[in-house]
Amino acid sequence: MDFFTHFGRYLLMIKGMFSRPENMRLYWKELMHQCNEIGIRSVGIVVIISIFLGAVTTVQTAYQLITPLIPKTVIAIIVRDNIILELAPTLICVVLAGVVGSRIASELGNMRISEQIDALEIMGINTKTYLILPKIVAALIVVPCLVVLAAVLGIWGGKMAGSLSGILPPEIYNDGLLEDFIPYNVIFAMSKTYTYAFIISSIPAYYGYHVQGGSLEIGRASTKSVIVSCILILLADYALAALLL
Repeated sequence: MDFFTHFGRYLLMIKGMFSRPENMRLYWKELMHQCNEIGIRSVGIVVIISIFLGAVTTVQTAYQLITPLIPKTVIAIIVRDNIILELAPTLICVVLAGVVGSRIASELGNMRISEQIDALEIMGINTKTYLILPKIVAALIVVPCLVVLAAVLGIWGGKMAGSLSGILPPEIYNDGLLEDFIPYNVIFAMSKTYTYAFIISSIPAYYGYHVQGGSLEIGRASTKSVIVSCILILLADYALAALLL
């Protein structure tokens, strides 16, 4: 029964977001603020994780391909496809679910228990539209940009690791990147990214917006939102792979 209760309240929250803004300039300012909070503040962690992901994938792939019958360009092909299809969209969004999701849940939870949300509603402001919609729209804008950045840096990190360790010369790595490239993989990765962006922004917003109690409940809501977001990302990953591939 708890599942249906939460699911119904979640759908009502999504439905309640769509209303005519009272002050468009105020909403635009909030959207830009959320783009900075979700996107710019996450760039550092995305850069570090992406470079090491590509580097480790190159080294481990080379370790497993021990037969000389397989050309070394295969290493670059495997790194490229792994980064684009799975590692950049899924792993980066799981990390963002922890970093961004806990931040969103904590922010809304603090506003709820300090009665700031109640004060905004008394002033006639639709708090779902003002507080939640900009977060979801900002995530749909900046998360795909972060995933593209992660894919580029991951592939570059793989090239650097192969070159520095002597596993794979840069020229052969570049040849492998261009070999048997399937453009549909990028479309598939972006489809997953937009789905994950909606999950990692709307789920924490739901838990934070409906917090009841004190600071302890904010922590629990934040933790629960991250867990639920990660599970939904993995479920969506499987469902989209089964449907689109």
